[in-house]
Amino acid sequence: MIYKKSLLVTVLMLFSLIAGLYAQQDAQYTQYMYNTMSVNPAYAGSRGQLSAAALYRSQWVGLEGAPKTQTLNLHSPIRNSRLGYGISIINDNIGDGVVQETQFDAVLSYTVDVALDAKLSFGLKVGGNMLSLDFNGLNNFDSENIQGENIDNKFSPNFGVGVYYHTDKFYAGLSAPNMVETEYFDNSQRDANSVQFLSKERMNFYLITGYVFDLNNNFKFKPAVLTKVVGGAPLQIDLSASFLFNDKFSFGAAYRWDAALSGLLGFQLSDQFMIGLAYDRETTELGGTQFNDGSFEVFLRFELVKSFRRMVSPRFF
Repeated sequence: MIYKKSLLVTVLMLFSLIAGLYAQQDAQYTQYMYNTMSVNPAYAGSRGQLSAAALYRSQWVGLEGAPKTQTLNLHSPIRNSRLGYGISIINDNIGDGVVQETQFDAVLSYTVDVALDAKLSFGLKVGGNMLSLDFNGLNNFDSENIQGENIDNKFSPNFGVGVYYHTDKFYAGLSAPNMVETEYFDNSQRDANSVQFLSKERMNFYLITGYVFDLNNNFKFKPAVLTKVVGGAPLQIDLSASFLFNDKFSFGAAYRWDAALSGLLGFQLSDQFMIGLAYDRETTELGGTQFNDGSFEVFLRFELVKSFRRMVSPRFF
């Protein structure tokens, strides 16, 4: 049993190294509808008030070295102007520190009115990534000859762009959060007996959209879709459907195409505070293993509602 667990973890680690570094997929989120600024800088300021959101994701709980992600976003409109601003921090940890990446960005948006109740925002973010990779730690998981020089907090500048259209009921956004394709190293010329791979940033493209239906005075229904495209990796499609009751309690389900089923819960604790919870269960062979207890997300948002007294969109987005 211990051998099987070690073998499974090794496969996961190698998968994370190849898919995470070669294809360089960005972190994934089940509660993307509440974490939009992490993937689209044009979202900054769109809620019409100072908004701070934090998210923690623990993936494949029960597997040693499974990915963990933390995000922190702070954004606000600039009063009496068309500008919004914010900061975004994303931290990814794979293998208990074997692969550690932290992304810091400053965000700016500009919004124009395209109709009486419709706005179009353009966003730009500028920052960079700090990457650390410990080959010694990686080799601890397996006897394979994985060679390379350790990377210690290597900084790589980056920037991203996005566009975001929204009304009181509908929104759609297109973005490329990281435009610079940085190559960290290439050991393909090493000994053929060693594991060979290329560590290179790849551009991720996101399309996000959703619509809010008023079912009655108490219930709203919102389907949403997030599509992610990156060279060298499969197309990722996230579908979700949520209900909002009395503007306080939300619940729903989500499906990540050929990957996972999810349940979502949200509570508007007060005008300022909201908390969200999500649980994923893999639909792949990985989901059936006894060492995988699924993936969990916790989301918390704080907003200075009393300062602005203006919501340009429903609480759903």
